[in-house]
Amino acid sequence: MVDETQIWAGERVTETSARDERPPAHARHRQGGGPSQGGAPAGATGRDPRSHARPRNNDPCYAALDLGTNNCRLLVARPTGSGFRVVDAFSRIVRLGEGLIGSGRLSEAAMDRAVEALKVCASKIEARHIVDRRLIATEACRTAVNGAAFIDRVTRETGLELEIVDRETEARLAASGCTPLVDPTSDGAVLFDIGGGSTEVVWLDRLETRDGGPPAAVIRAWVSVPLGVVTVAERHGGVKVTRDDFEAMVNEFTPHLAGFVSAVGPHNCGRLHLLGTSGTVTTIAGVHLDLPRYDRSQVDGTWLGAEQVRVVVDRLLAMPFAERAANPCIGVERADLVLAGCAILESVRRAFPCDRLRVADRGLREGILVELMRADGVWRQRAGAPT
Repeated sequence: MVDETQIWAGERVTETSARDERPPAHARHRQGGGPSQGGAPAGATGRDPRSHARPRNNDPCYAALDLGTNNCRLLVARPTGSGFRVVDAFSRIVRLGEGLIGSGRLSEAAMDRAVEALKVCASKIEARHIVDRRLIATEACRTAVNGAAFIDRVTRETGLELEIVDRETEARLAASGCTPLVDPTSDGAVLFDIGGGSTEVVWLDRLETRDGGPPAAVIRAWVSVPLGVVTVAERHGGVKVTRDDFEAMVNEFTPHLAGFVSAVGPHNCGRLHLLGTSGTVTTIAGVHLDLPRYDRSQVDGTWLGAEQVRVVVDRLLAMPFAERAANPCIGVERADLVLAGCAILESVRRAFPCDRLRVADRGLREGILVELMRADGVWRQRAGAPT
């Protein structure tokens, strides 16, 4: 198999790239109006960006959509004094990349599931006064031979114009969305975003900005690995997973990190921390906390020690499939994927044996919103305005 791992080392501040690397015109839609005033800081900087507060539907909002290999997710938010408040959200598991590694194509059933989810997103976007939006598709559409044709179908049937982004953009957006959770007293964080079809790992630091908004991401190195929970689970199985199966998953992923580890260089892992954004790490946090049902407010920003992570992974490995499916923080739709995600996490943990892991229930969509709002100067405009 051709190794399509992409590695970049250097330094990039996404505060400027939000303006310099704008999406193409066909992928951005303006409807006039400016950012509204009022509302408490949340979203990029607060603990509860999924607030159920319902502002007037004509309040100017921004929309971010991420169609991945496994999930279809939408956020609609309005700016606040130093961040944003989410006013509508949607998430559905669609498994767009199901069977892709064997056929090289998106299946009809998978495309149908995705289109139905996207119709819901389109109706939510239509219901709001959206001044700017970015709607992206990632690994499944990047690699499928019929990915571009599927994007055309989405436009015909839903009116949404999706943009297939490259892996560098995916890594940058994840970094932008998660930067507020980087410990400012550390030497930065090793951010990992375990997707359905790819995994992005970023050596990330934060830069406080002068525009009144959330901190900007400083990307010192990054790698994109063409393996995610769907592809790894389809190769190795996800229903019955033995210790040997788990180690085989870890060993498949580990070589892809070699160049990234070299780019980071010798480092005191006691001065770094891990920062995870994906269903894998939020599941681990939920199981660790023994939540009776998943609660984002208790998970986002949670710190886990290395031993706590190990205990949960061992617990998941010991669970039969039915018990995993019955767990309220996993569910039947993720039960066959969670151990593949744990194996990818274990590979990252072995490469960077940090004492602390911070859990992020945020990522690409929040990164899109931050970049769109920063490019429009919403926080500069709102400086000094009452919140």
